[in-house]
Amino acid sequence: MKTLRVAAIFVALTLMLGEAYRSWGAGRPIYAWIDDQFMGAALIAGAILMSRPSPRRHAFFAAAWAFNVGMLYPSFFGKVFDPASSNPGNFSLGFLTLAIGVLFAIAIVGTFASIKLAMTGRIDVAS
Repeated sequence: MKTLRVAAIFVALTLMLGEAYRSWGAGRPIYAWIDDQFMGAALIAGAILMSRPSPRRHAFFAAAWAFNVGMLYPSFFGKVFDPASSNPGNFSLGFLTLAIGVLFAIAIVGTFASIKLAMTGRIDVAS
């Protein structure tokens, strides 16, 4: 479980700081970058809550991962299939698409891993 918690914090900070850099001075509206801050905050909160696991905390952690998958899906595929309408801000479009794709893949794995962890019924901190 510790690896999953560390991955959650890594993904969260990458999203939050990456989006801040991407949008800084690029004239992007608040709705275009605030979602990444919420996504990251949910993952960080879930990772912190899982320091003392319970069924409700497992559910929150799995939901935070799933929230990220749901939000990263249109972002990734929008850049893959309609790059002309993308605003990469301070990144190149190729790098941004790759980075979002990697985070999307990690979020998918994190979602399944957190659900599997909750289904095992193991709530010991060492797992």
